[in-house]
Amino acid sequence: MIDGSTLYFFVTVFVLTIFLGFSVISKVPTTLHTPLMSATNAIHGVVLAGAIVVTAGIFGEDQPSWWMTMFAILAVALGTINVVGGFAVTERMLQMFRKRGGPTR
Repeated sequence: MIDGSTLYFFVTVFVLTIFLGFSVISKVPTTLHTPLMSATNAIHGVVLAGAIVVTAGIFGEDQPSWWMTMFAILAVALGTINVVGGFAVTERMLQMFRKRGGPTR
C-alpha cells in the first residue's frame, strides 16, 4: 500500500501534467493542430502500449488498490480514444485532398 506522501506526490504530478498538456495544446494554432495530431499518432500508440503494460502489472498484484485500478483503466480508455480520434482526424484530413470521383485508395 502507498503511504500518504507518495500518493500526494503522484496526484500532484497528475494534476500538473493535465494543466501542462492543456496549456501546450491550447497555444498551437488551429492550422497546425491537425497535421501535428496526425504526425504524433505513433507516440500516442506508445503511450497506449505503456498504459496497457502498467495496467497488466497492477492486475498481477495480489491486492491492487481500487484507485490504482481506476487510474489504470482510465489511462487505457483515454489512450484508446486519443489514438482512434487521431487516426479518424487524419483520415478525414486526407479525404479533403483526394480528387472527387477518383480512386479511394
